[in-house]
Amino acid sequence: MASPPPARTPARLVVLVSGSGTNLQALLDAIDENPAAYGARVVAVGADRNGIAGLERAERAGLPTFVCRVKDFGSREEWDAALAEATAAYEPDLVVSAGFMKIVGKEFLARFGGRCVNTHPALLPSFPGAHGVRDALAYGARVTGCTVHFVDDGVDTGPIIAQGVVEVREQDYEDHGVALHERIKEVERRLLVDVVGRLARNGYRIEGRKVVIQ
Repeated sequence: MASPPPARTPARLVVLVSGSGTNLQALLDAIDENPAAYGARVVAVGADRNGIAGLERAERAGLPTFVCRVKDFGSREEWDAALAEATAAYEPDLVVSAGFMKIVGKEFLARFGGRCVNTHPALLPSFPGAHGVRDALAYGARVTGCTVHFVDDGVDTGPIIAQGVVEVREQDYEDHGVALHERIKEVERRLLVDVVGRLARNGYRIEGRKVVIQ
């Protein structure tokens, strides 16, 4: 996996969303608070479906948006190539998958491997996949949390950048993890904002599975 550091100051971010866009909003708020100090700016927001709150947040912020729906293409490979092309049009230094619920493919990774950051609501490599919170509870884990990692060709298998720990409480079993997931999301937003800023400001390299922020 290539690991080129962001080459421009501020670094250019393309953010990909599928839903409410709370991670996107956290990034926008951090940048607005002190643009020069943060070291990055969002240049576009992409989505895999129309009519979502994440796109509305982007539009309110005056950002260009694009939508690539899987059902609009003849194959998953064609969709992946179109997503890669739409993203590349904004010349990002980093791509942030902020609740983007699609797995990217070979064409996207060929362009943005080592530059695409994702979050996951568990402490990887434990509990990958779409049900990290549920799976942690089912296993009886006493702590869980969130992971910020680079995207590779597996499911939540890319090099880990940072992790945040969240305690599992007895009442989390009673509501099937709803409150636990909300606590994880709070930590996840703070961690993502911190990590993206440090990657943008300092540069980084990937040594095997280890991410070294300069």
